[in-house]
Amino acid sequence: MKFWKKPAQVLRKVFQHSSTPSLTSVGLFSSALGRDVKLDVYLPPDYDKNRSLEYPLVIFNDGQDLPRMRFFHILEDMYSNKTLPGLIAAGVHAGNDRLREYGTARQPDYKGRGDRAVHYTRFLTEELFPYLGRHYRVTDNPAQCAVAGFSLGGLSAFDIAWARPDLFGVCGVFSGAFWWRWSEVRPEDPDADRIMHDIIHTTVQAPDARYWFQCGTLDETDDRNGNGIIDSIDDTQDIMRALAAKGVHPDAIRYVEVEGGRHEPDTWGQAMPDFLRWCTNRNAQTTEADP
Repeated sequence: MKFWKKPAQVLRKVFQHSSTPSLTSVGLFSSALGRDVKLDVYLPPDYDKNRSLEYPLVIFNDGQDLPRMRFFHILEDMYSNKTLPGLIAAGVHAGNDRLREYGTARQPDYKGRGDRAVHYTRFLTEELFPYLGRHYRVTDNPAQCAVAGFSLGGLSAFDIAWARPDLFGVCGVFSGAFWWRWSEVRPEDPDADRIMHDIIHTTVQAPDARYWFQCGTLDETDDRNGNGIIDSIDDTQDIMRALAAKGVHPDAIRYVEVEGGRHEPDTWGQAMPDFLRWCTNRNAQTTEADP
């Protein structure tokens, strides 16, 4: 391209930052959910340079909140500082039935919330995951594929990863709603009936996966069992203890506690670089695609 013919385009190419990811929004109709789903796809800076490379994948529930975390700029900074290998991130926007679609597929909570979680699980595993594999150069190695989420979306992500280790070998939970229960709190046993904890306890063998958790010390103020630890942290640490009891290696569990962190995107954005570094830490380099 001659500079004197198209100077603006040439200058853009010259000064374009090589660490800048690309962002595309697409729509996908889900038969499982019976609605259109909006999806934001973040591609690494070198995606178009070598078409033989496959990339690690991270799927986020509540993808509509990623811009509030400055997710694009986080990626850009990490690519610029070479602290993150190339990856493909997909942010799934929640629908109007978020409280019905997120939860645990085994059963809804005691108020009937999460009654469509089984349909959301089908969407993510049987529709979205294959869609991404067809349209983008995503690795088929589960150890390089993660699912993550925030609050109730974090519970959903954990439930999906626990059920489908053949797809996801990494799970990220930001301020997870692990309080999710099948009955109201009973004063004589306030920690009873938590659904995800029970799912772990009744599973014979833990999946071969890695788990990342984050809580903020100001996530909430509730302390239902009166032990001086807020429920968000208490429930998450009980999940970690349950994983350890099932034989999950300590190196496969990471916990990040943000001092002064709140139950909001600003805090989750602070923790995001740690999650991205951790989830791409094991065998997460780009690999050559099969011809």
